Amino acid sequence: MSCKSETQPREIIKVDYPETAKVEHTDTYFDEKVSDPYRWLEDDRSPETEAWVKIQNATTGTFLDNIPYRDELKERLSKLWNYEKVGAPFIEGDYTYFRKNDGLQNQFVMYRYKNDADPSTAEVFLDPNTFKEDGTISLGGISFSKSGKILAYSISEGGSDWRKILIMDVESKKIVEDTLVDIKFSGMSWYKNEGFYYSSYDEPNGSELSAKTDQHKVYYHKLGTKQSDDILIYGGTPGEKHRYIYGGVTEDDRYLIITPRVSTSGNKLMIKDLTIPNSEFITILDHTDTDSNIIENVGSKLYIMTNLDAPNERVVTVDASNPAPENWVDFIPETENVLSPSTGGGYFFANYMVDAVSKVLQYDYNGKLVREVELPGVGSVGGFGAKKKDIESYYSFTNYVTPGSIYKYNFKDGTSELYRKPDIDFNPEDYESKQVFYTSKDGTKVPMIITHKKGLELNGENPTILYGYGGFNISLTPGFSITNAVWMEQGGIYAVPNLRGGGEYGKAWHDAGTQQKKQNVFDDFIAAGEYLIANNYTSTDYLAIRGGSNGGLLVGATMTQRPDLMKVALPAVGVLDMLRYHTFTAGAGWAYDYGTAEDSKEMFNYLKDYSPVHNVKKGVGYPATLVTTGDHDDRVVPAHSFKFVAELQSKQSGDNPTLIRIETDAGHGAGTPVNKTIEQYADIYGFTLFNMGFEDLPSKSKEKLKD
Repeated sequence: MSCKSETQPREIIKVDYPETAKVEHTDTYFDEKVSDPYRWLEDDRSPETEAWVKIQNATTGTFLDNIPYRDELKERLSKLWNYEKVGAPFIEGDYTYFRKNDGLQNQFVMYRYKNDADPSTAEVFLDPNTFKEDGTISLGGISFSKSGKILAYSISEGGSDWRKILIMDVESKKIVEDTLVDIKFSGMSWYKNEGFYYSSYDEPNGSELSAKTDQHKVYYHKLGTKQSDDILIYGGTPGEKHRYIYGGVTEDDRYLIITPRVSTSGNKLMIKDLTIPNSEFITILDHTDTDSNIIENVGSKLYIMTNLDAPNERVVTVDASNPAPENWVDFIPETENVLSPSTGGGYFFANYMVDAVSKVLQYDYNGKLVREVELPGVGSVGGFGAKKKDIESYYSFTNYVTPGSIYKYNFKDGTSELYRKPDIDFNPEDYESKQVFYTSKDGTKVPMIITHKKGLELNGENPTILYGYGGFNISLTPGFSITNAVWMEQGGIYAVPNLRGGGEYGKAWHDAGTQQKKQNVFDDFIAAGEYLIANNYTSTDYLAIRGGSNGGLLVGATMTQRPDLMKVALPAVGVLDMLRYHTFTAGAGWAYDYGTAEDSKEMFNYLKDYSPVHNVKKGVGYPATLVTTGDHDDRVVPAHSFKFVAELQSKQSGDNPTLIRIETDAGHGAGTPVNKTIEQYADIYGFTLFNMGFEDLPSKSKEKLKD
């Protein structure tokens, strides 16, 4: 029996879309002209674009105001969100630090207490909620000097990837230097207590939020000096374009490690001996065909994590005096499962993904297996990283039905004890997760985890969100989410396939979803939806697809290729114009995954054939679509979403709404204030259920049917 209300079907809401002006603009690729009528929406600084954003938001707001249970969803999200969240403690200098959110605070607060004191004496150390009243300035990375007496921390304003770095005396909590500005995609790695290395781009020409940035550089900032005096360490060499360069210092302060990249995959590797004045860089790898990095050293003995001749990763050792690959010796050999190693307490920890689920092995520095770490259950773990001198560490454990808990791990005896479990109004025992393997279009077996309430009737009428990513070697492993919990409370199903393009099965799995194999990712996602329908989890009328960033591309391509498959499409901060993505901010660095329209005629044709902006066809009935983006997103600029929704609104056939929700003072997602996140998900879930035909929340509809 349907869990929809048995009253008469609700009246269809006709949307009066604002007219989006078209311009005469074409680009020529390999003698083919391609029209771009909404090119003007790429100018994020123009008053015309600003006016368009306002009227689109007003149109979307009018539609969302008709959803009778949107406030109920917001109330439930707020209630479930309102529990204390505490991060794992860590020691720096004389203090133990941890992050905590009382419940609905927009940003986590950093606390500290003296190492020998009772944790109950903890005081507020750094509160990002005081940076700006509305919570739109967030804390980014933090890095303590080796003594722990000085802290460098970065902040993001309005969700932008551009950062500022502030330097604080931890005892007085006072800012001790001028703020460093115009910093992007950077860590902060200290050399002793003297200064730190960081990365940035030259200030772009044009809009800081959309202009191209593709020449990364590593600098050294010495305490007590001005940023204008910072020393350029690497980058900026004429004819040598590295879009991402990171610099890090080994724990013993001996080596500076530099990893230049031209794209998000593959890096060169070089080191500089900081104990030798004016030493030159030693090149270990002079190409970007592999991902390799130094994760540890003992004197001149280097431990390198690499996928060179090992698609699933391995750890090798080599002496820094002659570090070429022909001298590498396996330390932790490659296995059939993908490796992600860390170090702590004088041990190595090999965290393996086994069908997207964690397994952890502990090794000593001779490469001898000490033990398999006994984990609390089947799910995802993170942590085990610590300083060599530490005797214990902390790790997190979670899965789709288990809120993240923190465990304390003793390095010597291998025992774990529960350190902190959240007190949340959610009972994992009421839910279940099941991993299935389905067959994609070309016969490839793809895993998917399906999570829902126990006892759910498989009648094809369950509201379902199919979430995917499928790119950039990123793995989707099981993890608890408050927003997903609210969805499942309503009888919803949450399904996550591990698509090609991700990293769940190593480099081969990643490469199988890149460039002219990108269609494999969309086929995997489509096959996941077909599996859910064929097995009566849901049906077309109750299926929504969702993804963000590269996952937004996934949704855009899937809904334009198979608009009949789903009822609702939810592309978030998506890469949607595949002919021009590389011309904005750091987009050119994504070419390993996508290729570019300038590469070749074949690559241009391939991209044009699936680019969502270029494949919206007049007269086609597309699913109800709510595009979401942020006006300060300078990673995937909002012009992608603007142009896509303009195409949809001008060509949509039928009554399904095609709307856009543009968050102000928000970026790609990181650092978004809690209040904005709650409002956004109330709108997304309300829009989804409303367009599936629910007049009441599904949980209420079921109660009415029982009565």
